[in-house]
Amino acid sequence: MTESIANWMNENLAGVLPAEMIVFLVSMMPILELRGGMILASLYGFPLWKALAICIPGNLLPIPFILWLITPVFNWMKRWKLFRPMVEKLESKATGKKSEQIRKASFWGLLLFVGIPLPGTGGWTGSLIASLLNLEKKRSLLAVILGVFLAAFIMTVIAYFFPDLFFKLFG
Repeated sequence: MTESIANWMNENLAGVLPAEMIVFLVSMMPILELRGGMILASLYGFPLWKALAICIPGNLLPIPFILWLITPVFNWMKRWKLFRPMVEKLESKATGKKSEQIRKASFWGLLLFVGIPLPGTGGWTGSLIASLLNLEKKRSLLAVILGVFLAAFIMTVIAYFFPDLFFKLFG
């Protein structure tokens, strides 16, 4: 699914927006985040420094808004029947099995959850979980930022140093 979203964005936005903006937007999107941005930057042939300079800020931009505003926004949305099921599903998913492990491990759990690029993890989900579990916001922000840098390191290795291996396994 991640690959198809990235392909759709590339096919529909190429020529309309510069490649740098497409990579930035992919890095901002839930699900895709920095992982998708780094792979797309690699496919565009961006040098590593440029990919990191675009993908890291793109992934980090939504994080403070999620940490500080998602709970009031969710509470506001739950007042309407139309949005309530969607919000409750997101809350249930975010406070599921993984969230209890994060609560127990706190800072380090959140950092690793965000930093290890697996499906369903990342800055968006980590920030959502931290907010819904009422974890301390400033510590959570630091954990998510460090987690994004860890993910950037891992994705650098995957997308820039061993891309052939990556595409043979997952492409």
